Amino acid sequence: MHSQHVGRRGHPNRRALLGTIAGVAAAGAAGAFAWDRLGHDSGDGTAADGTGTGPSARPTGAHTFERLSSPDRTVARAADGGTLATFTDGARTAVLTGPARTFSEPRTTEAKVTTDAWVRVLPHEWQQGMEKSAWFQTWFRKALLDTSPDVFAVAFQYSSAGAHDKHNADGVRYAGTAHFGPRNSKVTNPLDFAYYDEQSDFYDYLGVPWDFPDGTRVQPEQARYGCVDCSGFQRLLWGYRMGLPVHNTNTKGVGLPRRAFAIAAYGPGRLVIPQTDERPTDLGVLQPGDLVFFAIIKDRPNFIDHVGFYLGLDDQGRHRFYSSRSAANGPTMGDLSGHALLDGTDFYARGFRAARRL
Repeated sequence: MHSQHVGRRGHPNRRALLGTIAGVAAAGAAGAFAWDRLGHDSGDGTAADGTGTGPSARPTGAHTFERLSSPDRTVARAADGGTLATFTDGARTAVLTGPARTFSEPRTTEAKVTTDAWVRVLPHEWQQGMEKSAWFQTWFRKALLDTSPDVFAVAFQYSSAGAHDKHNADGVRYAGTAHFGPRNSKVTNPLDFAYYDEQSDFYDYLGVPWDFPDGTRVQPEQARYGCVDCSGFQRLLWGYRMGLPVHNTNTKGVGLPRRAFAIAAYGPGRLVIPQTDERPTDLGVLQPGDLVFFAIIKDRPNFIDHVGFYLGLDDQGRHRFYSSRSAANGPTMGDLSGHALLDGTDFYARGFRAARRL
């Protein structure tokens, strides 16, 4: 029930761990372009290869910048007025327009998401006027031409429906099919939300010890190797792979805290849909890559206990998200034990409460 490490070389040594941390630091410093330089290949073919093989939809000529509000953001526009990119004040998430890609997961849903949104991570939190800075002008010129794996393509490298293993030079498997957690022997229904146990973080998936900025050092649990729960998956994706800082508590701190409720309350970036204990009615503020939060515990209707990220509209015009879930036993855009939708009357839609742009 757990993914096996093909060709694993035992527990990583200190050199392997330092190499892993160095890779994360490089990703944070270089933003969207680190994957080519670090020697990572493109996506897995499970849902989409993420390499943008179609003609580029990004004009490379003159462009202008426009300020918009709610939330405050800067929009880059092509000469014909089309949107090239969106940069939100206080967030490092950038959404660029590029070649269309289709993501699907036939094992768990008939839905498909075809999108021209490419989600990248900026080296710095965006602030008004940054489009005039030298670093941004260099970054943006490269970003307009970049078709290396973005956040979406990297996320699907962990699909529970099947993704190829990837190892770094020290033998650490950094990508490949992820599961939600070890089997929970107390639950017999495979569609129950607790059939697989939560509490697996990104270092459990990797099978490496981890040193956090506060000096704490954690050891992975062998039984959780290859597993990440909902918030652990976001930390694996946005932290380990995309370079955002992470910390090991559920309180305020630099970067992503551990659990879903803490990420909603204290995470980096900015809330685009605040938690009001009510289901949001206006989904128009969402953009691809936004974290979406859910209250799904029956006797705690206002407690955030699940997190995913927004994919956009599927082929039925429904608002679909991607998250690590017990019923699918790992990352999924599927519909086992509740449709992965923000709109309508299904389980997750009823529990939707907030959204944060990292």
